[in-house]
Amino acid sequence: MAFGLAGIANGKKALRRTLSGLKEAALKSTTVPKGYFAVYVGQDQKKRYIVPLSYLNEPAFQELLSLAEEEFGYDHPMGGLTIPCREDIFIDVTSQLN
Repeated sequence: MAFGLAGIANGKKALRRTLSGLKEAALKSTTVPKGYFAVYVGQDQKKRYIVPLSYLNEPAFQELLSLAEEEFGYDHPMGGLTIPCREDIFIDVTSQLN
């Protein structure tokens, strides 16, 4: 009987570790590091990107923000900054900024 109880105790520990890992992953997916901000990019399906605040000073990135302003104004349906351009264009522009 003691063998069965030890197995249950080990199972509970493993479950606790798994739940803890899931909680950490959820926190990481919703938090943005200091000095960065989140944007949603895409035309049909939006994908979330974390970009440095320094991009705000770049003329190419400011052009993308102008597109967002024209399309959405200040009412962003995703609850965050949404840039309505193709994902490949966004990646091309931001890769040139690095």
